[in-house]
Amino acid sequence: MSEQIICSNAVLGYEDGIVTEGLNFTVSSGDYLCILGENGSGKSTLIKAILGLKPQVSGEIRYCGDFSAKDIGYLPQQTPVQRDFPASVREIVLSGCISKLKFRPFYSAAEKKLADDNMNQLGILNLKNRCYRDLSGGQQQRVLLARALCAASKMLLLDEPVTGLDSIAQNTLYEHITKLNKKGITIIMVSHDISSAVKYASHILHISKKQLFFGTKSDYIKSSVGRLFLESEAAENE
Repeated sequence: MSEQIICSNAVLGYEDGIVTEGLNFTVSSGDYLCILGENGSGKSTLIKAILGLKPQVSGEIRYCGDFSAKDIGYLPQQTPVQRDFPASVREIVLSGCISKLKFRPFYSAAEKKLADDNMNQLGILNLKNRCYRDLSGGQQQRVLLARALCAASKMLLLDEPVTGLDSIAQNTLYEHITKLNKKGITIIMVSHDISSAVKYASHILHISKKQLFFGTKSDYIKSSVGRLFLESEAAENE
């Protein structure tokens, strides 16, 4: 597998201080990386750095070979206003192709087929003429996932994609994401759901103010930080 992103000794922060430091990790093609950590640990700042939207304070986050930001399809957290967007499912999915239009006023036949293919593989092609705001939360997330796939097909960066979904919708979305990963798409997912991260991920990056971890899922389960957070989550679910 070829390396796509390398992070070396990165320090992230804002003008008023450092959020996290000492970040070291590598993302290779086909990886399924889950980024875990408490609120305020720097996960959102790291997303911006990976997307090239905010430079790190020091250290390096770099793309490898011919990989670039345009190869990343991004699914951000939704706001209430976005959930109420009055457009058809097909219009929203097609909007993922906007960067490909350049100076063309209309989508090409190939772009329309790409949108239909992505809706089909996510099980929402039958919803293409429905209004987005009339869909369930799980259906909306699959629409946005199809849109992200239209924007880029090498890597998906997902920010808390199952937040607010019921357990059935969560499992459905996780299954679709796993299928995409098995087709060779690299997944980077920010999550609070430690048990699901351990179930689906190949690698874990855990950002904590006390301890950082990056490695395989099996090594995470054996690590002190992994055991601590897994035991804490189990206790909360009892």
